Amino acid sequence: MTDTIAYRILQEYQELNAEEHDVFDGPPTPIEFLRMIHISRPVLFENCPLDLRNQWTDEYLSSRVGDVQVAITPDGRADALLDHEGRTYFVEPSYETMSMRQLLRSLESEDSSEIVYLQSQNNNLGSGVAKAGEFEGIGSDLPIDVSWASEALGRQPDAVNIWIGNHKSVTSVHSDPYENIYSVARGTKIFTLYPPTEGWCLKEKHYPHAQWHRDQDGRLKLEVSPGKTVRWSSVQDATEPLPPARSITVIVREGQMLYLPPGWWHYVQQLPDKHGKVIAVNYWYDMEMKGHHWVFLSLLRSLGSPEGDVNQSCIEEGQRI
Repeated sequence: MTDTIAYRILQEYQELNAEEHDVFDGPPTPIEFLRMIHISRPVLFENCPLDLRNQWTDEYLSSRVGDVQVAITPDGRADALLDHEGRTYFVEPSYETMSMRQLLRSLESEDSSEIVYLQSQNNNLGSGVAKAGEFEGIGSDLPIDVSWASEALGRQPDAVNIWIGNHKSVTSVHSDPYENIYSVARGTKIFTLYPPTEGWCLKEKHYPHAQWHRDQDGRLKLEVSPGKTVRWSSVQDATEPLPPARSITVIVREGQMLYLPPGWWHYVQQLPDKHGKVIAVNYWYDMEMKGHHWVFLSLLRSLGSPEGDVNQSCIEEGQRI
């Protein structure tokens, strides 16, 4: 019954909605953006650059930012699934500190066996936070919010994050409960998107948790977290066909912004600029919890409930989180 209901919802959504995303020239007015929120589909804003007071060149960033926390993995897949010794794990990266200059130089290397990505997702550029944290030297370079989004939503962003990486880093498919405004300052981001109505096709399951750590010789070693599991999509490459799901590809270049509504599943790849870097900033706004929207998103996700998954032994031992 659940599969039948899920398929009928997917089919009707696909019949009523196009296979491509909308494109809008320039920033919208608050009223225009409010209509986009109501429709809840991704929109690419062209000619809509992040209003930076200074250009974020390598030299400028190195001179203005000191030590930063970065994610380090051997494969560029932080917060993703990994097959290890006959079992699949949800693996977090090793978090380490290095200077901004060292990070930017590392991103230029093609021979490194370790891949670095600044992806802290901790409101590192948020108002007040950036003034006292790692990014206080560039916190005043950008606006504290996206004015038309703040006016339309009636609130300030919950978090403002900076992302710095290169083509070696990939973000595994997942969804967030935020109204997301994503701006590319350098390079290109490639988003493979699935609407909430197709989340069940991504086959969420509970996976045992592990994390990369340094051993005594300084090499990355995988350490399993006893008694801990994470619910995650079992699809490791969301660019491959997943019938009956129908993906949408959005390419976000420098000077463009993407509106990604809450609940939309996204898999993200990167293409660097001529200096080998990709830099982006996103503004996360809390979604409206009143009304039916959150309830409907929760219902859609429940259609893909991971009962009876491959890690049933973990569930039986009460290790689910």
